[in-house]
Amino acid sequence: MNWPHNIYIHIPFCMSKCKYCAFYSNAVLNPDWQKYGDGICNELQFWSEKLNSCSVPTIFFGGGTPSLMPISVFEQIMTCIHKNFKVDKDCEITLESNPGTLTAEKLKDFVSNGVNRLSVGVQSLKDEELEFLGRKHNAKQATDLLNIAQNMNLRVSGDFIYGLPNHNVQSVIDLCKNINALGLKHASLYELTVEKDTPFGKMNLQMPDNDTMAQMYMAIPSFLSLPRDEVSNYATKEQQCRHNTNVWAGDAYVGIGRGSAGRVHINDVWYEQRGANEKFEKLDNKTRAIEKIITGIRTNSGVMLSDDTAQQINNDWVKMHPELVVQSDGYLRATDKGMLILDDIMLDLIK
Repeated sequence: MNWPHNIYIHIPFCMSKCKYCAFYSNAVLNPDWQKYGDGICNELQFWSEKLNSCSVPTIFFGGGTPSLMPISVFEQIMTCIHKNFKVDKDCEITLESNPGTLTAEKLKDFVSNGVNRLSVGVQSLKDEELEFLGRKHNAKQATDLLNIAQNMNLRVSGDFIYGLPNHNVQSVIDLCKNINALGLKHASLYELTVEKDTPFGKMNLQMPDNDTMAQMYMAIPSFLSLPRDEVSNYATKEQQCRHNTNVWAGDAYVGIGRGSAGRVHINDVWYEQRGANEKFEKLDNKTRAIEKIITGIRTNSGVMLSDDTAQQINNDWVKMHPELVVQSDGYLRATDKGMLILDDIMLDLIK
């Protein structure tokens, strides 16, 4: 009997590539959706056999722009999942979406086929910033979609970006107040990262300095009316993304579709896995334990100090730095100060 596995399905198609995007996605005007759906179902059937039709706590459609998917293809994929796996009765089914790609009627069709959580790529509530980022929607389209989804009693989250070239602390304070006004119970606030192989990476952008970035990050908990869930995620407890929470905690998940990744658990052995059969390799227990530390320390819950993770933690360093990490109730957690410098902490925290 294999462990439950969360399922992540990657939809690589977009209307266009945003200027900051480094994810695997393709701007395709008319994708061959039927070919894509058939390929996803073939992968699902393969993993069903490999995982002995295991139970599924969460399903996450990420991208790319999953909301571009025709309902017929989404229905095909969901039917395939229910046929091949034991889907939990309270399974969380998330659809990532972009404003301008989803009408109220189409959203109702997604909901009727199982979607119970919508993640909206808002990014900014200012039209000039959306244009700068290369987004294809405006602020009104974003707020309209959020309102439509909330009125359907869906669990709704919004993604936002801060740290643009002209941003300062007041910019983040204003953003937080605007998010509060939207009534969201889950928001992801990401610092703009300039990747070298993106359009932004080829431009000489004058980004805020590190001190200003840190001040912006520290302002978020003071002005956003949501508790921190993870480094970049803020949510009330009942509105946390269960899929992400499971992954951060070290649960098993399988990636379906090119551009996806998974950590599969079969017969007490962990495997690193990528969709479209790009990779399937054994992970030794030490490597997997370190991965769990890296993802767990990013969350407010922290890292569970189980036998495997505890062996990889430098306890002497932990005792010497109570201002950065604290240990209690069988967990190791980063302090607010520690959250600011997690990448640096990792170098010393792990043996």
